[in-house]
Amino acid sequence: MDKKIITISLEQQFGEVLDIILQHQSRATAAVNEELLLTAWHVGGYVSAKLKSEEWGSKVVTQLSEYIRTQRPDVKGYSRRNIYNMVTFYDAYSSEAFLATIGKYLNSEFVQPRTAQIESSNHTQEMAVIVQPETAQIVQPSIGQMPKVLGLTTLTNHTVILSQCKSNEERMFYILYANKEHLVKRELQRCIANQTYTELLGNKSNMSKGLLEAYPKAPVMFKDTLFVDFLNLPKKHSEAKLRNGLVEHMKQFILELGKDFIFMDQEYRLNIGASTFKADLLFFHRGLQALVAVELKKTKFHPRDLGQLEFYLEALDRDVKRSNENPSIGIILCPTADHVVVEYAMSRSMSPTMITEYKRILIPQERMQKQLNEFCNQFLNND
Repeated sequence: MDKKIITISLEQQFGEVLDIILQHQSRATAAVNEELLLTAWHVGGYVSAKLKSEEWGSKVVTQLSEYIRTQRPDVKGYSRRNIYNMVTFYDAYSSEAFLATIGKYLNSEFVQPRTAQIESSNHTQEMAVIVQPETAQIVQPSIGQMPKVLGLTTLTNHTVILSQCKSNEERMFYILYANKEHLVKRELQRCIANQTYTELLGNKSNMSKGLLEAYPKAPVMFKDTLFVDFLNLPKKHSEAKLRNGLVEHMKQFILELGKDFIFMDQEYRLNIGASTFKADLLFFHRGLQALVAVELKKTKFHPRDLGQLEFYLEALDRDVKRSNENPSIGIILCPTADHVVVEYAMSRSMSPTMITEYKRILIPQERMQKQLNEFCNQFLNND
């Protein structure tokens, strides 16, 4: 047998072994995370009950922390502050309001684990009906009945979510989003500060008819506003300075865009006829299996910008896109845009395009719940 063929065959087999290893490592990590969450749930529930009955006060919690440290110096993570974080973890997520939120947006398997019991007033309704807050009564879980959805991210991330998010809808969103994007603490903190919740679930009049038809999931995958505070841009800046800054800080920029983006090149050359054009930034989106061209503008959006972008998309689809890939997507990234002008420009455009604003500094956080359903449906469909 040809030596080259033998080598390729071995590499394939070695790859299969590596896949087995990684699969079991992933399961082990998930099992460890689940035990850490259950520990926090049980400890938090126990201490919560003592505090609510006024059998314990804050001084006793301090004594508990010191007792654990003295008796078992090897057992870490039970400072007074951490114990109170566990109480918050239990109180917030065991509440009827949070369970009702899960039941409203997700299917019943995410409300409580298989061993948990949920009762209704007539004991005859199906689980899917029971978890609907409008028509059902959800019984407060006893210690040990941790909602399954909590296992989708880490205890560290839950602490961040509970301390920085106010509404149950927002908390549930970031649990799902942290799982989807595999966010660690620092990345999650930035997403919350940059209002990913608001930007992903906002009004999508900035997306073309062509984008919404070709990519129905686009509204919950692309943000309306990106925050580039990490660039420290002055109020007046050139497109070149913006582009170079984004390339230099590509890791932070991709976190803003979404982790499915893979950076390919800057000023990507498109040779058309006897002329050469350059797309500012070119990415590939793994989830959508499509090229994404980003055009940078230092001034307010103008409809003529859309024609240039559509021209680039045509060139990418004809000359760069592979046969197994989907139509290319275009994003105009500008500092500001008149939303009425954007709506007019987008309404008849059949090219997959959108207008996204970038902000140099963070703006006050808004609350949005109306379209949370869409994100949850996407999460369930991808699960």
